[in-house]
Amino acid sequence: MPSRHLRRYQAPEWWPVSTKETVWVVRPSPGPHPLAKSLPLALLVRDVLRYAKTLREARYVIGKGLIKVDGRVRRDYKYPVGLMDVVEIVPTNEIYRVVPHPTKFLWPIPIGPDEANYKLCRIENKTMVKGGQIQLNLHDGRNIQLPYEEGSKYDTLDTVLIDINENKIVDHVKPELGSLGLIVDGRNVGYYGKITEIIQTYRKRESTVKIVTSDGREVRTIMDYLFAVGKEKPLITIAQQQVTQSQ
Repeated sequence: MPSRHLRRYQAPEWWPVSTKETVWVVRPSPGPHPLAKSLPLALLVRDVLRYAKTLREARYVIGKGLIKVDGRVRRDYKYPVGLMDVVEIVPTNEIYRVVPHPTKFLWPIPIGPDEANYKLCRIENKTMVKGGQIQLNLHDGRNIQLPYEEGSKYDTLDTVLIDINENKIVDHVKPELGSLGLIVDGRNVGYYGKITEIIQTYRKRESTVKIVTSDGREVRTIMDYLFAVGKEKPLITIAQQQVTQSQ
């Protein structure tokens, strides 16, 4: 049985907490994102968004139902917030999307209310279920069942744009030449640009991908670290002005 506590030195390096202040830090609850790729809601509220000065204050804000994640009120201060999640501060109507960042790994960026109901999800697996339907298993733990004919057009590692209120697919993009790709893991996390080269290997997830950013920089990664985010432009806001990564 996993420990309910987490020593600060064992926390992911990108978490915005000091290892010298206290011994313990909030451990994320089991949820849609793994520990290494998520941030407990309390730390997001206190250390990133700065809506509280202490953990006690953060727990009070969250317990009062003032924070929504993907359109649902979350009262668990340990709830794991991860890639592409939409976070809403109810009293102020401020809305953020958690996206990859070159130095902070995951970081919230402000988005408009017109995007609050939409989220990009990557298909991690697809299976056949009862009734001849195809079930798409997405990166954030959500599942979508589709008729066989419709589900057949989606492949593993494709990206779908989800209406989070209705859990319905509204758009779709494949990680192919000419598409826009966003790097979500590895040393080049946070960069995005046009996919210009794909070197296929036996394992699809290990195929090498090259993207070219808007400033002409060529960046390589593997398919498993890539999110397709659009064609001519991203389907939704996924980054602020491209940050130049220090060498």
